[in-house]
Amino acid sequence: MSHHPGIFKPLPGEYFRHPEEGGATNVETRLSRLPGYLTPNRQFFVRSHFDIPELEATNWRLTLTGDALSREQSLSLADLERLPRVSVIRAIECAGNARAFFARDFGTAAEGAQWGQGAVGVAEWSGVRLRDVLALAGLEEGAFHVLPEGLDSGRFARPLPIDKALADDTIIALAMNGEPLPIDHGFPARLVVSGWLGAASVKWLGRLEVSRDALNTYWNTKDYTLAGPDYPVEGEADGVPITTMPVMSLIDLEDDARLDAGDTILRGRALSGEGQITRVECRLDDGVWQRATLHMPNIAGAWVCWSLTCHLDAGRHVLQVRARDDRGHEQPERVVWNDHGCLYNAVTRVTFHADDRARD
Repeated sequence: MSHHPGIFKPLPGEYFRHPEEGGATNVETRLSRLPGYLTPNRQFFVRSHFDIPELEATNWRLTLTGDALSREQSLSLADLERLPRVSVIRAIECAGNARAFFARDFGTAAEGAQWGQGAVGVAEWSGVRLRDVLALAGLEEGAFHVLPEGLDSGRFARPLPIDKALADDTIIALAMNGEPLPIDHGFPARLVVSGWLGAASVKWLGRLEVSRDALNTYWNTKDYTLAGPDYPVEGEADGVPITTMPVMSLIDLEDDARLDAGDTILRGRALSGEGQITRVECRLDDGVWQRATLHMPNIAGAWVCWSLTCHLDAGRHVLQVRARDDRGHEQPERVVWNDHGCLYNAVTRVTFHADDRARD
């Protein structure tokens, strides 16, 4: 097994933006270029913490171990493929998505890759339920944590509570949008944890430890936490470990984009962790908040596409968008600072320009 210090797929500027301080293994999607509901594999954002492993499907093994299993198991891809196959359409979103807006709002940048809004994507993930895999090793009463570990160069690992690990839509994915997992997205097998921060969906899965005790790592105690003066310290963590992603709206428009003046349709997406979006509202310049149209499908744990028909006068415009979910969560006017720059979900705002159409 060798490791690659970068991203394998082509990264045309038409589809991707490199966040400042993002490093060679991070790239975000230009939402304005998405053609439909699902994010194509070639346009899906990439967030990797360490160098990417080059793995052979024939040699790959998944090790199951820990004191809450009856026996240790070493499973091949063929072993997994004998289990019932399931597919889920789910979002994966980095907890640091929209981190760049902390600098805009607070005058100080939060630590980490300065993502815009493109560290998110929705795909159809196909594979097997994690609970069916754990059952092969005899899951015992009293299991508390499942710790998935990747085969990347740093062995990235972040624990799941047993209830989340056993959920219907927590899966080990072997395919993405009907194709074998691309290497950048976890080939040959990755976890997909519905509604939680992207870091929970460990890529290049190689090991699962199931324990009766807490299995904490750096990635749920010193990073991917809400830490800072307004957050309490929990246990070994420097703040509150992040789990479910918050309600958020996205605009399919580049900042400072140029559109034609006149009647037009503005578009975007909205999502809320494990929830379902029930309302999206838009405000153009100093106008009133208007309810946007939500389009099918609207899948909990994924996103919904929205649109707003409006008239644009020539000149500079500001579009604000806020979303609400079926659990009563709504995007706030502003967020509280946190040191790691995670879970930014204040009302979404983009500035653009409308130009009079060139006349013959």
